[in-house]
Amino acid sequence: MLDRKAVSCFVGGIFVGLLLATAAFAMVVRQQNLTRSSSGRIVLKLGHGLDQNHPVHAGMVYMAERLWEKSAGTVELQIFPNGQLGSETECIEQLQRGALAMTKTSASPMESFVPEMAVFGIPYVFRDEDHCWRVLESEIGRGLLDAGQSVGLYGLCYYDAGSRSFYTIDRPILEPDDLRGLKIRVQQSKTSMDMVEALGGSPTPIPWGELYTALQQRMVDGAENNPPSFYSNRHFEVCRHLSLDEHTVVPDILVISQRIWEQLPPHVQVWVQEAADESSVYQRRLWREGTEQALAAVQREGVTIHRPDRQLFIERVRPMHESYAGTPIGDLLARIQEME
Repeated sequence: MLDRKAVSCFVGGIFVGLLLATAAFAMVVRQQNLTRSSSGRIVLKLGHGLDQNHPVHAGMVYMAERLWEKSAGTVELQIFPNGQLGSETECIEQLQRGALAMTKTSASPMESFVPEMAVFGIPYVFRDEDHCWRVLESEIGRGLLDAGQSVGLYGLCYYDAGSRSFYTIDRPILEPDDLRGLKIRVQQSKTSMDMVEALGGSPTPIPWGELYTALQQRMVDGAENNPPSFYSNRHFEVCRHLSLDEHTVVPDILVISQRIWEQLPPHVQVWVQEAADESSVYQRRLWREGTEQALAAVQREGVTIHRPDRQLFIERVRPMHESYAGTPIGDLLARIQEME
């Protein structure tokens, strides 16, 4: 039989071991940004670069509310807007390390991590808004969200970011030749740069947060984005022409760290996915309203809105479409365009 001293040492060893194991687990949780409050609540942090008035931010706030309700207050989603936790690319990289739980990113920066996402940067992939959402809600769309798992990124849902069009300082873009000689800000995306080149412009990658100053100092002659972003970031103060050529439809994507996703209990994963899906539906309604309001607001501010013939632009980028033939992106492009 063990004597009292041996038993004491044995129990003490177990206690110390449990303390060490608990400390180690807590360290892993902190490192991977899956924290628990003193009450045991799971806290997930979400960083993104948009301002708090943006419809996409409002969608994520709705997700936080729904997740809180579904979990009866046991799962909290904390949102950090305005680039507080880094740029889109920096936040994606933090997800890969498990240093951040979630982020909202445009599909364009994602193509550096998930090459298939480049399909969204190809101009005039979708016939109209309805066609776009039929694709996103199909096996094609889900497959693109799942494609990031191999690099530590699990896609939860898409958010509507509308169609992207050109806005310029001095002159409107009414046909592709109007882009000749103009420096146009684009996202850090090869496909976006190829698109502007195909249309005749000179693509200039600049971080989103630096674009207002770049326009003001005429480092670039214009940019391309959706109407709510053009308005909410006050680019209309410098760019007085908005040309609705609607060349690309690049959705926003809500992404969670694969490491953190795998740590969540299955029932919490269900809550997170359901809340994300519901927020996507809610955000799409906000987006339609926000686009109409943004267009009306910039007109009141003196911006001239132009509606060029899209067919002129479609014809100009046809060789770009053909250049993808026989590639995985080309096959994906064909599947999208074949969908009714």
